[in-house]
Amino acid sequence: MARGISCTIVKKKIMLDFAKASFNHTSGHHIILSTALLYTAKASFSQSAGHPVILGAIAILILLHAIITSIFSTFKRDVHNKTFRTVYDAASLLSNPDSVLSRGGVGDSIMRYEHLFAGARRETGKTSTGNSIQKRAKEYQKMVNNFYDLVTDFYEWGWGQSFHFAPRKKGESFHESIIRAEHYVALRANIQPGSKVLDVGCGVGGPMRNIHQLSGADITGVTINQYQVRVGNQYCAQKGFGDKCRIFQGDFQNLPGQFDAETFDAAYAIEATCHSPDRRTCFRGINHCLKRGGLFAAIDWALLPAYDAENPNHIRIKEGIEVGNGLPTLATIKIIVDDLESAGFEVVDVFDANQGVHSEYEIPWYYTLNGSFTLNGFRMTRLGRSCTHALVSCLEFLKIAPKGSARVSALLNAAALDLVEGGRKGIFTPCLFILARKK
Repeated sequence: MARGISCTIVKKKIMLDFAKASFNHTSGHHIILSTALLYTAKASFSQSAGHPVILGAIAILILLHAIITSIFSTFKRDVHNKTFRTVYDAASLLSNPDSVLSRGGVGDSIMRYEHLFAGARRETGKTSTGNSIQKRAKEYQKMVNNFYDLVTDFYEWGWGQSFHFAPRKKGESFHESIIRAEHYVALRANIQPGSKVLDVGCGVGGPMRNIHQLSGADITGVTINQYQVRVGNQYCAQKGFGDKCRIFQGDFQNLPGQFDAETFDAAYAIEATCHSPDRRTCFRGINHCLKRGGLFAAIDWALLPAYDAENPNHIRIKEGIEVGNGLPTLATIKIIVDDLESAGFEVVDVFDANQGVHSEYEIPWYYTLNGSFTLNGFRMTRLGRSCTHALVSCLEFLKIAPKGSARVSALLNAAALDLVEGGRKGIFTPCLFILARKK
């Protein structure tokens, strides 16, 4: 008994020392520390041991300290994945010097986005009707643009600059798996020093910079979102890659209107063409841009053979993934392959890169969204997302963050749950690898 009490005292002393240090060295661990202290306080209260009120008060003070300091902090972008690394930076989510949305425009933007998915998560099957899908396909530019205006900051906050999943080996960190997937794409697409390469749907250019660093290729990225163009080109310049990596605003549904025929040696798309309202048109545009024999490598989202279009639970998960990720509708592997072949490609290879997801040597791709409590990966876990949502809600209530910020956070939290469920049931993969050659 005495030993148990002694251990409790030691643990609380460590927590208190950590708390004291955090006031002198402010970092993204504030929110983790506050959560840990609150849980410790709760446990102490239930066991009638220690000083739960004091621990709870310290947790609240740390959060208040972070929020107050955020008002006076200076926002600064950092290509080395540090733009949104501190709690203070939460005050700049959806409201920073690069934003294309006005503070008052966030609420309007999320309302317009949700309108395109009317009935989602309330009535299963509602957003899978032909009319609903056609409405999103017709207004895909507005849908995808609004989506990335709203979520780009949140993705950087919790994920980094490469907005995608990856197969992950035991002992491999999340970020190591991300870079390995990008390098695999580059190697399979035969990207060489001096190759002219097209990045289709490039986001803020995380994969582009990693692939250039590996290969020395000259890479041009296209994204429909102006905010991502601003941010991505800043990061390329900070890396010293401005002459070899550049991002343009453009629509990958109209690549022939933006590039001459046979401009690029290779092309790739990483979790991007799933946003297309008509993949065949998108793939034809990529084919137009490639030199004859050029390779196109892609990682895409897809429904797996286990998906049952008559199963209400499967439909619910599918629709949740779509509304939470700005997708007109998810496609099967067969549909994607057929569209590539119809666009003039020879499909060289296609497989689910997560096919070993339940192997003892693999970490499931969705584990990052539902994983254990760790300092480095905390924001991506379910508990971390809940804490982020609470922080954003608080900042919005205090009128530091724009109105509507909490709704965006809630949208992404719900999407994460659907992704995890789809992965566990084996009906969805975000890592369908495709290699195709222009005929």
